Amino acid sequence: MSVTLIVGGARSGKSSRAENLAQQSQFDVVYIATSPHMQGDEEWQQRIQKHQQERPKHWRTVEENIDLCGVLNNLKGDQCALVDCLTLWLFNIMSEERDIAVEIERLCSCLGKLEQRVLLVSNELGMGLVPEQKLGRDFRDQQGRLNQAVAKVAAHVEFMVAGIPMVLKGENL
Repeated sequence: MSVTLIVGGARSGKSSRAENLAQQSQFDVVYIATSPHMQGDEEWQQRIQKHQQERPKHWRTVEENIDLCGVLNNLKGDQCALVDCLTLWLFNIMSEERDIAVEIERLCSCLGKLEQRVLLVSNELGMGLVPEQKLGRDFRDQQGRLNQAVAKVAAHVEFMVAGIPMVLKGENL
């Protein structure tokens, strides 16, 4: 198993770092996109298109915003998975009113059993202001719990700041 978690703030270079590591892996890459398609949000659609255009064309893209384990369990031995991103996955889980603790445990259990290289991108939300609304505080808190749980099963954890990876766990990649 080779799970790498890459966390950081907005526009910190998380996705670019994960994509570079995936390209260096020498494996076929399966890009798992968790973003929901938000109808009526043109700026969001442009972000999705930008991510799609920047990805190598030979990578296989799977759009899955809930069942990450289903996709990860179907990986072949010669594949590297890149999940972008866990924050949107958590948003989707919360939007469907699923049991968050159960879903996080399911994901971590799945990650712990994989033999393939898996790169996970996630946002670090706990370094900013405390949100005024309860929903915002709940989301921030759940994101922190998710990041901690995944970091426990990951062999390697990086924190991205201004495009620079800072190794928190494991060796330099």
